[in-house]
Amino acid sequence: MSTMELKVPLPNLHLEDLGWTSFFASHFENLTGSELVPARVIEEFKGFYRVKAAQGEYLAEIAGKIQHHAAGREDFSRSGRLGGILARPEEARARIEYILPRKTKLSRKAAGRELNEQIIATNLDTAFVVSSLNRDFNLRRIERYLTMIWDSGARPVVLLNKTDLCADASAYATEVECIAVGTPVYLLSALEGTGLEAVEDYLVCGTTAAFVGSSGVGKSTIINGLANADLRVQPVREQDDRGQHTTTSRQMIFLPSGGIVIDTPGMRELQLWNNEEGAERAFDDIAMLAQSCRFRDCAHHGEPGCAIALAINHGRLQPKRLENYRKLLAELRFQERKMDPRVARQDKEKWKKIHKAMRKRPNR
Repeated sequence: MSTMELKVPLPNLHLEDLGWTSFFASHFENLTGSELVPARVIEEFKGFYRVKAAQGEYLAEIAGKIQHHAAGREDFSRSGRLGGILARPEEARARIEYILPRKTKLSRKAAGRELNEQIIATNLDTAFVVSSLNRDFNLRRIERYLTMIWDSGARPVVLLNKTDLCADASAYATEVECIAVGTPVYLLSALEGTGLEAVEDYLVCGTTAAFVGSSGVGKSTIINGLANADLRVQPVREQDDRGQHTTTSRQMIFLPSGGIVIDTPGMRELQLWNNEEGAERAFDDIAMLAQSCRFRDCAHHGEPGCAIALAINHGRLQPKRLENYRKLLAELRFQERKMDPRVARQDKEKWKKIHKAMRKRPNR
């Protein structure tokens, strides 16, 4: 079957099965047009979309008015978006007339030097961060994923896959639990089919989840186990445990449990996009410690009474975690300066004052 070919509609499909909630119903009520049908984008092609409604599936195109008013490509539909369509059932075709607001949005900075946002998935309830227990395991990368997910509005869950290749998987789980404050961490082996029941608990009827992580960590294999399906998978390279791109597009998959999952392409580069709130949540332990510093404007660079320095000295906070937190904030501030000239001017004035004060300070 070709990718563009439509599948047989699911019998007795209800709107709730598509992830329809009161949030979307309230927005849909305000739309004009009695012939509009609620639908969800489940796959994106070049210029076309596969959408699913309670009545069936359609190959859809975007209405011209949406294209005209869109500020950029990211304003168009993406896998997971809900909207109103005008359906032509006799042709199995439709036109997307309205796109409803997003409940959640998982995005990153697009690769390259340009400051563009790349939306990964929308309207998620849960986002699973998948890391394999081999050379792919990287605490700093997991922190970045958690920052991105907390900012999206979805619930993060960490999955440590390939326990069959690891002698002491619980030690890795403990490491992740120390940096993933308030986030569930599960061990599993998708190849052996163990640990998947913990994942299934998050995928009840009508809920939507995405799997994010590097290529080769086993995202598609996990979905195979959940869906009793056979998505195409590829082995990792033996010389460096690096994955090869298996998933190249974002397609929604409807599970026997009634849950919906999105298998995203592997990410070799993860640059954050406007995720300051997510950084505060992902590094909540540092934010809590900072409240105990003697000075409210403590920069945590050796000031007296710094609670963060004390926590590092006593082994309650790893220096690398603080370093990564500072690095993420610097990245986000750099983006903010690029996008907002006022922030750039404020930063420039701030550093001018600092340098002026330093020049006035007598040498010791």
